[in-house]
Amino acid sequence: MTAYNREKYIGAAIESVLASTYRNFELIVVDDCSKDRTVEIVKGYAARDARIRLFENERNLGQFANRNLAARYASGEYLKYLDSDDLMYPTGLEVLVNMMEQFPNAGYGLCSLDQDDARIFPYMLEPRAAYEKHFFQRFHLFYKAPLSSIIRKDVFFKVGGFTNPNGEGDYEMWLSLSSVCPVVLMPHGVVWYRVHGEQIDYNRRSDPFLDFRYFLVTLRYLGESCPLDAEQSRAIRVRTKQSMAGDILRSFFKHSPAKAVQMYKVANFNLPELVKWTFRGILTKLHVK
Repeated sequence: MTAYNREKYIGAAIESVLASTYRNFELIVVDDCSKDRTVEIVKGYAARDARIRLFENERNLGQFANRNLAARYASGEYLKYLDSDDLMYPTGLEVLVNMMEQFPNAGYGLCSLDQDDARIFPYMLEPRAAYEKHFFQRFHLFYKAPLSSIIRKDVFFKVGGFTNPNGEGDYEMWLSLSSVCPVVLMPHGVVWYRVHGEQIDYNRRSDPFLDFRYFLVTLRYLGESCPLDAEQSRAIRVRTKQSMAGDILRSFFKHSPAKAVQMYKVANFNLPELVKWTFRGILTKLHVK
């Protein structure tokens, strides 16, 4: 559990873990230089339960660097993130561990997924099948927060932990893990995501560049390490560039020319390419070949 200025929520988050039917856990809380009563609240719980371990950073690391640090403090086989403003259902840990134990070859699991009418949860997907499910079946498999994951610690460090410090760092992690190991898919009813105005995700409403960076991550993972075949990778690359061109133009008219220029530069398009991908995107939407 990483924390930064979460005095309003962290007590409930800790209590949800302590209420777990699965008892063999350690709760590691790493505070990232909070300026409110977060540390004081955690210390109160730690004094009453030896399974809670509090660490205080000397400087602010940011979201994903702090998650990596928390993982280094862990001694268990599995890593389970619960953000300090979210909650765990009482049977959540038990469900996650039991489902992972059914698939010893899997490197990680993702929960809070919508029902797949073809199969009952849990089930495992090899790397290529996981990529296909996300990119071709519109299942949005990799658009999950760390809250929805459970990761084998050795696999986490094998891929280098979270390597992207930005908001899309979790998306990049699932792409990275699913390029080297199978994933277990799990149902809803494990964790609870709190929605409030202090979340980083709220910035996406006013800054389209934050979502635009997901396209850049996608393109990076369509290279040599991609488990898809060449034709599949090409199809995703085309679709991604069409979406990028569309977002650049929408940003120009709906946000600001400066924001559109920012997106255009990181997309590494030249003007003819921007026109080409925009036109192809329009034709795709009109179902014209």
